[in-house]
Amino acid sequence: MSPKAEIEIVRSVADLRARVRAWKSAGLTVGMVPTMGALHEGHLSLVRLAKTRADRVLASVFVNPTQFGPNEDFDAYPRDEGRDAELLAGAGCDLMFAPTVAEMYPPGASTTVTVAGVSEPLDGQARPGHFAGVATVVSKLLNQGQPDVAVFGEKDYQQLQVIKRLVADLDLPVEVLGAPTARAEDGLALSSRNAYLSDAERAQAPALGRALKAAAAALKGGARVDAVEAEALAAIQAAGFSSIDYFEVRGASDLSRLGPGPIVGEARILTAARLGKTRLIDNMGV
Repeated sequence: MSPKAEIEIVRSVADLRARVRAWKSAGLTVGMVPTMGALHEGHLSLVRLAKTRADRVLASVFVNPTQFGPNEDFDAYPRDEGRDAELLAGAGCDLMFAPTVAEMYPPGASTTVTVAGVSEPLDGQARPGHFAGVATVVSKLLNQGQPDVAVFGEKDYQQLQVIKRLVADLDLPVEVLGAPTARAEDGLALSSRNAYLSDAERAQAPALGRALKAAAAALKGGARVDAVEAEALAAIQAAGFSSIDYFEVRGASDLSRLGPGPIVGEARILTAARLGKTRLIDNMGV
């Protein structure tokens, strides 16, 4: 039996910077995959993509409190550091950065990064303050890890666009890559929050992906945006989702509102809906 793969874990910014500095002094390029842990195949696909673009890859595992609202699931968010470390090691990740909240936000921390425009609709409206928390922690992680390339999943498509805007506006010396959404065989986008679903809800959940797929096909065929959105909303409600935050067709790069007629150019369909207590998000390009 081959020995279990292990990964080096660092918990302080100083130790992280020392390790990255040693890599760069040796002429190696560095890739970074920021995560909130509770890892699954989607996260590991980001690590594998980073490995094709950099000599060394580090992943952060940090459940960031500043991106959770007062009534959201910060305390209940799934955490299993030991399993995360095993999965990262198995995917060939070289280093795991697992800081405490106190390490990331020392007493007196009072700076927040906000990104206007692309952060404001959709999840920005449904979850006030969420993207300020995302932008702040990603700014810190990219500054702490100094990667040459950072990989984020397209499943969180609005988040990806916020981060790309942030990096461009602040002239951060890092290339941001978006990785395709990883899906289960039945089409459900992989997410750490899928663990919250009951067996019955898990059987209902793929309806979200089916609605996106049908909407994309209709839009490619020249259907009107308003008609496609209305049909998708009805399908998701009929599938048993308890509430729908949004199902909207937006511009692919700036998330500007499209419609009501047929689309022109590249678009992205984005949705967020709840099954019981679980909020699922997904998106698809057109």
